[in-house]
Formats: sequence, structure tokens, C-alpha cells
Amino acid sequence: MQVNSEILYGLHDKPKVSHCITAAIQHLMACFIGIITPTLIIGNTLDLQAEIPYLISMALMVSGVSTFIQAKTFGPIGSGLIAVQGTSFTFIGALLAAGFMVKNNGGTKDDILAMMFGICFWGAFVEIFLSQFIDKVKGIITPLTTGIVITTIGITLIKVGMTDLAGGFGVSDFGSPENLLLGITVLIIVVAFNASKRPMLRLSAIFIGMFCGSLLAWWFDMLNFSAMLDLPLISLPIPFKYGIAFQWKVFIPVALVYFLSAIETAGDLTANSLFCRQPITGPLYIKRIKGGILADGINSMLAAVFNNFPNTTFGQNNAVIQMTGVASRQVAFYIAGLLVLLGLFPIVGAAMQLIPKPVLGGATLVMFATIAVAGVKILTSEAIDRRKSLIIATSMGLGLGVMMVPAAVEQLPELAKNIFSSSVTVAGFCAILLSILIPEKSTEPQDLAI
Repeated sequence: MQVNSEILYGLHDKPKVSHCITAAIQHLMACFIGIITPTLIIGNTLDLQAEIPYLISMALMVSGVSTFIQAKTFGPIGSGLIAVQGTSFTFIGALLAAGFMVKNNGGTKDDILAMMFGICFWGAFVEIFLSQFIDKVKGIITPLTTGIVITTIGITLIKVGMTDLAGGFGVSDFGSPENLLLGITVLIIVVAFNASKRPMLRLSAIFIGMFCGSLLAWWFDMLNFSAMLDLPLISLPIPFKYGIAFQWKVFIPVALVYFLSAIETAGDLTANSLFCRQPITGPLYIKRIKGGILADGINSMLAAVFNNFPNTTFGQNNAVIQMTGVASRQVAFYIAGLLVLLGLFPIVGAAMQLIPKPVLGGATLVMFATIAVAGVKILTSEAIDRRKSLIIATSMGLGLGVMMVPAAVEQLPELAKNIFSSSVTVAGFCAILLSILIPEKSTEPQDLAI
């Protein structure tokens, strides 16, 4: 089956209800795991298992509301595209650092969540502010700087995925043959279905891998269903259920990620516009980008209020538009409704919590590695000359260096230590700074780096 490149329904068309539902379900299959996985990773890593069902319910519900805002548009807010919103992977590293800081200082589970949601709430203002000037920072935010950051994010998260594949941090059976067999089996299934010629199998590869892995875990007697016995029937959103807190030393890395997330969103919305046969230059395009990034920031603020981590546009849904030929934004309203409906029932989150860490790791390892590959693709989209080679080497050398040797920054003051212990922060700042300090020569000879 070949990918359908023809548009069956344009952006402002109104397809039949049955066609909208069919397209919406395919979008849901493409993004569902991506929406809940950051919450699963953060919750399991910080030992917040009791809160995971509620947090997942909020992730789905907020994603539905955010998708509606992004597609519907309210004044200058929103892109007016089928830009599905979901919990962002790029914040995981910075949020885990904040959570561990609170936990290591004796904070309770509520304290950990209050800190993470507090810095996410105030950090959203960075993206809201940047949305109004996004067309003026292109000289600094280039494929070079974004490629470095996205590659660093992917490489950093691979460690999280591999840890889960082996059983999870601190478990007694870490690296056991059973854990490795389960995780690698899921990885193989995900890879095999991603290699399929059928678009729906490719889009469903992670879901199928995790489902098969969970069945295998049940066969190994690694599933415990007792956590689902005392769940309420419905989860209702409660603003700042866990409170709100703030500290500068963990806020700055999150603020930088918001800055970079805005640039990533601009790329996703550009691809979305292209697939929807909308202009990718000119006033209308700039208006869409500004509105989309503004919605991103407001939706992330809304997410923090209702106990969810920052939202962003999901690039994988662009492939669904291309495959189905349905570019009507009416589909986004159905996607939003389905997400809110799923979020109302905590049994969905509880079922996801049952997934053993090796299963989660086997699936997320591929996803995280894909992020790194996407960064490499961006970096190699242009010829890598001597200047770019130097910037890449320095930025990634420092960024990945602090990840591999965290003791290198232990003697710094507390604020500086928290800032420079983030590989993404170091790589991002270094890339932007060097791009400014090392001018690009228009007459530079074709001296490609090896």
C-alpha cells in the first residue's frame, strides 16, 4: 500500500462523520503511546506509581483540550491545523533533575509534583513570549543549533530507555535474563512492524510491541493487577491538586527547553502546513506559526494547572495526514473529544501502569533513538563545513561530557551545578553562543568535515 499523497478533504472541508471518526482513530493510534509515555517514565523513575493513573488521565484530557484549542483557534491563539498536542518528551531530563532534587532533600510525592508543575507553569511564559518574535530569531535558531539540541536530547534519553529495558533503576533483578529477553523481544517487534510496507502497521508498531510484551510478561507472571482494584470510576481535573512550588536552579533548564520546544514546534507546523497544502511562506504562514507556538505555551500552562507536563505538537500525526489524505481540521475536534473521553476514566491510566519496565524500555529505546536520528538528519540536511563541525563537536562534547561524567560539575555553586548538569542545557547554550561568535563566511570554500 502506497502512501496517499492526494488530499481527499482540504483544511476547511467537512467530511462525513464516519470519515472523521476513522481518521481520528488513526491519529489516536499514532499519538496515544506518545502522550502517556513521558508520564509513565517520570512517574516510575521518581516512584510516583500511586499517582500515575490520575496523571495519565490528566495527560489525555489536557491533550484533548489543547488539540481543540490548537485547531479551533481563539483570536491569535492556535494554528488552525490538525496539530495534535501531547505531552512532550523533551522536558523529561530537566523534570527528572528537578524531581530528584526535591526527593533527595526529603520532599514528599506531593512536593515533587508541586515543584515540577510549578516550574512548568512559569516556564510556559518563555514560549508565550517567544511566539511573538519567532520570525526574528531565525538567525540564531538554525538547523545547526536545533539539530545539536535534538540529537543531545535523544542520546540523553537512550540511557533512560536502556535502564528500563534492563528492569528499571534500583531493582534487585536489574539486567536479569528475563528482563533482557522481555525488553529485547518488544524492541524486535517494534522494529519489525516499523519495517512493514503497510502504513497502519508502522503507525501501530509501538502499541503492538507493548501489547505483545505485556502478554509475554503475563505469561512470565510479571503483571500485578491488584493496583486496579481501588480506582474511582471517573477522574475529574483538580487545579493544582498537588500544590505549586518554584526554585530558580531547576527552573532555568526547563526554561531553556521551552525555548527550544518553540523552535521544534515551528518545524512541526511547517511540515503540517506542507501536508495540508497550505503556504509555508508569507504572512499566513507566519501567522500560523506564531499562533501555534502561542497555543503551545498556553496549553503547557494549562497542563501545569491541571497536573500534566508540558504539551507540544506531535510530528508523527503529520504522517497520518499524508497517509489518509484527510487534512480537514474537523478531524482534530474528533481527536480532541476521544482524548478527553479516555482521560475521564482512570482505568486507562491504571492499565498503562501495569506495563513492566522492560516492556516500556524496549519500546521507548527505539523512540528515544529515533529522536537522536531526527537530530542527525537535521544536522546533515546541510553541508557540514569546518565552522559547523567545530560547533557540533564543541557543543555535543560538552553536553554529553557532563552526562557521562556528572562529577565534573559537582564543585560548582548549587545554581550553576543544576544548570550545567543538564546535557541539553549545556549543548543548547554552547551551540547558540558559538553560532553567534563564529561568523559564517559567505565565501568559505567547500571544506567538508570528515
